[in-house]
Amino acid sequence: MKLKLLAIAVASASLLTACGGEDGDDGRDGLNGLNGQNGVSPDAAPGAPGSDGANGEDGQDGADGKDGANADAGAGTLTRIATVPSGAEVTGLFLTEDGDLFFNAQHPAGSNMETDNNGVAYNTGTVGVIEGVSFNNLPNTLISVAVPESDYERQTIQTAYGQYRVIGQTGDQYEGELPEGLGHIYNLDGDTLILENDMPDFNGFVSTGENTGYLFTNWEEYPGGMSRIGLSKSASGDWSVEDAMMVNFANVKGTGANCFGSVSPWNTPLTSEEWIVNSDVNSTTYASWNDPEEVANNDRLNRFWQLMDEPVNPYDYGYIVEITNAVSPTPVPVKHFTIGRYEHENSVVMPDRRTVYSSQDDTGGVLFKFVADTAEDLSSGTLYGAKLTQDAGVNDPAVTGFDVDWVELATSDNSTIEAWVDEFDGISTEDYVDGETSYMTVADVEAWAAWVVSGRPANTTYPTVENGGGKVTAGQPMDDRAAFLESRQAAKQLGATAEWRKLEGISIHAGRVQEAIEGIDLIPGEEVENAYMYMGIADIDNTMIDGEGDIQLSGRVKDCGGVFRALIDSDYSLSRIEPVVMGATYRSSLDGAERCDVDNLSQPDNVIVMQDGRILIGEDGFQENNTLWMYEPHHK
Repeated sequence: MKLKLLAIAVASASLLTACGGEDGDDGRDGLNGLNGQNGVSPDAAPGAPGSDGANGEDGQDGADGKDGANADAGAGTLTRIATVPSGAEVTGLFLTEDGDLFFNAQHPAGSNMETDNNGVAYNTGTVGVIEGVSFNNLPNTLISVAVPESDYERQTIQTAYGQYRVIGQTGDQYEGELPEGLGHIYNLDGDTLILENDMPDFNGFVSTGENTGYLFTNWEEYPGGMSRIGLSKSASGDWSVEDAMMVNFANVKGTGANCFGSVSPWNTPLTSEEWIVNSDVNSTTYASWNDPEEVANNDRLNRFWQLMDEPVNPYDYGYIVEITNAVSPTPVPVKHFTIGRYEHENSVVMPDRRTVYSSQDDTGGVLFKFVADTAEDLSSGTLYGAKLTQDAGVNDPAVTGFDVDWVELATSDNSTIEAWVDEFDGISTEDYVDGETSYMTVADVEAWAAWVVSGRPANTTYPTVENGGGKVTAGQPMDDRAAFLESRQAAKQLGATAEWRKLEGISIHAGRVQEAIEGIDLIPGEEVENAYMYMGIADIDNTMIDGEGDIQLSGRVKDCGGVFRALIDSDYSLSRIEPVVMGATYRSSLDGAERCDVDNLSQPDNVIVMQDGRILIGEDGFQENNTLWMYEPHHK
């Protein structure tokens, strides 16, 4: 394996406060005042000397000195920690409290035939962990794995530290422990295999004791799923599988497109239903959901309609699903309709255990906030959408930030919203009428927004079908269902910014945030002063560079994407978003097409924050071998 050295330093609080160089020495003290004259008398001895006069005022401080040779060294440096096989995305980044790093190779090329030192070929969905190193204790000078060149390097996982150990691959049965196969998705009755899923995404490790716990992994497709693998780690650092299961989602009518996720502060996995929501920035749920021709010919939609015998209600999907009783023999999924319905990349819960931020991974997406009524209970609360104001006079993504205000959408609870969802049950392909819709319309959401702006007056009704309303709600009393069933359109109608493009993983380090906000000493050897939430943007294009609306960035970065971060205020709200690191495009000399530099970011997806403030970034980009990067931000 070819390695090259990159200098990087773990910046401590003392280094951060000296980024501009140390202040010069204070000016010298003024001269002492003259001694008083001795008294004069012809008959007396000379008097004692008078007291010294007061010191003069200090001179002005000298000019700031220059930065030391190693001040903030390594900041702004990308280090290639690992590469994944040809055709694969880097997914599932998760760092345990002990520094164990899990990540996956999602949908690697089926043609990869080279095997690693354990005889494993990477030609299907792969879940694993880096053994032999704690990412809490990396050296100051890091090595960077080289861009793969040989077939072996291109077709396997290469790491700068430790060794990648495969925990499971699509279809693994673990000697009969999981007879249905890892990542295999069945109908809700469990008797028909629908999909052999090769797209592992989120990983979340829930500890059950010293060196033991469960690894939860999302499987991102139509339909979706989640596995739970029991793991133990030996004294030498080797991981072993103790048991395995696929989580049963039958109680919530199944799940779909389970993308990234997080683990709540109370140790429950939060899985995100992403591109199961069929809509765009100018629409509500597509009428084609129950179009018999679309259901027959669209492979993904067709598979989803195979989940159950009754018609599939689109409003049952597109939410954050909490896995309660996570370490019990039977985990229980709970869909939190309260956090809104849209293409969820992931949600992250703040240390107050009430405030939740969620990213919408779509063109024309919204950054959402949810504040629960009660800590550790996401079943009721208030949903908000972010309104951005771009910095004046700049548009380069590398230097342009945004002020953030929050638009309140509505307050409700799971039970109330689920009753609204159930009103759309039973709508089948036989109910489809060309040119009409069976679901909510933009006119419905516009009428709701006007109602909200007017103070929610009584005796207001939804528009009739003749006036553009949906068939289910036509003429009914107005309510807040639009905020939770068509959340993006609702936020847009009330003035929130619906212009993000592929807003991906969002992440905090809970200890760093809590220390900065609450003053509790949680990070060894560092005084954390600022709390940040990091945000991956895979594609700064389309609605972010169209010269319209709240986000008007230049097209310099485009498909290469970048990472932003938001400063977390004392009340766990966000008021400012700024860029951290961007990819860069260049034009190929072969065909003139834009490319992403292999030594810079290419469509960052997963982002996680390490204990020392550095970040890990997983790519789902255009490179033959996508990279797992480490980056040290300035002023962590």
